Amino acid sequence: METHLMPTYARADVAFARGEGARLYDERGADYIDLLAGIGVISLGHCHPHLVAAVQEQAERLWHVSNLFRIREAERAAARLCAMTFAEVVFFGNSGAEAIEAAIKVARKHFAAAGEPQRNRIITFEGAFHGRTLGALAAGGNEAHLSGFEPRCPGFIQVPRENEKAVRAAITPEVAAILVEPVQGEGGIHAFSDDFLRFLRGVCDEHGILLIFDEIQCGLGRTGRMFACEHAGVWPDIMALAKGLGGGFPVGACLATREAASGMVAGTHGSTFGGNPLAMAAVSAVLDEMEKPGFLPQVRERAEGLDLALRQIAEDFSGVVRALRGRGLMRGLHLREKAPNTELVRLAREERVIVCGAGENVVRLLPPLTITEAELNEGLARLRRALERLAHETG
Repeated sequence: METHLMPTYARADVAFARGEGARLYDERGADYIDLLAGIGVISLGHCHPHLVAAVQEQAERLWHVSNLFRIREAERAAARLCAMTFAEVVFFGNSGAEAIEAAIKVARKHFAAAGEPQRNRIITFEGAFHGRTLGALAAGGNEAHLSGFEPRCPGFIQVPRENEKAVRAAITPEVAAILVEPVQGEGGIHAFSDDFLRFLRGVCDEHGILLIFDEIQCGLGRTGRMFACEHAGVWPDIMALAKGLGGGFPVGACLATREAASGMVAGTHGSTFGGNPLAMAAVSAVLDEMEKPGFLPQVRERAEGLDLALRQIAEDFSGVVRALRGRGLMRGLHLREKAPNTELVRLAREERVIVCGAGENVVRLLPPLTITEAELNEGLARLRRALERLAHETG
């Protein structure tokens, strides 16, 4: 069927009509177990009652007024995020890419406002993915993503993962910040070690530069802690959030200390839709659920079950699965070269379980944080059937 959508996605020929919890239903009524959650977005599952009610209530009251006026809903959401973290100020946008762009601008403006405009370079890591805007693409450094969009934005220095010597060698008087995903998502579900994250905090303090954590995919409960950096016991100066923050409603946030954001005065940045009352109702509803005493313990319990099951799957299908990666409910199956991840994603979809690919021939699993034990077990059983077919195909 002809579509007038720009062909920037290789879309599967399936359309979903409704969802509930970790289940999706296509237009023919067939049910799927969603182990992807819209790429880590549907944090509370599909159509969570509290989130639906909060957005409906706000929709009947006020959608948008613009940031020319105070938005009480945004002020309350920002205060909650600050109370949960290191941050003292928040900028709301509409996506992860906007959150990263804001983080880059905060870091550069910090030094420009302090009379050091030459300090504008940012160290990033191989395998990173920070978004699809020109600045975020340059930060990620993926040649396939950058091809055709030259000239690329300058000011980024890429170094190998987990390489302390390379980080130290890259620090010059022009460096403003280090930007890292505590767990890389698109790049192949690589979790940075807690020791390395602590090293980054220490080296930033040593050299007077800013530390930026991109927790767009790995934050907000995804790894079993509210924020992935909490495993290492360190906080950044700036943090980018999105995906699960709105539970499916488009929203992103850049969190920072007042010191880090000291250059961000009126007129330095903006967003037409960012922080509007409707988006903030979604954020507040998500935080309501995530801050309940039993929420994160249940995520950790599900993560333990997923870990055990995936370890067994990796052992049982060692002919096609090379290794298991990730943390919490952010996991990846690294497949052998003879078994393309695109083929397993297709076979899984035919078995009515939703997963997606990531870099380095990885299949990514990002189930809703609220997935039940029964839903998880059913989804993994379907994934096993897909792996059996893949193993048969590849011999």
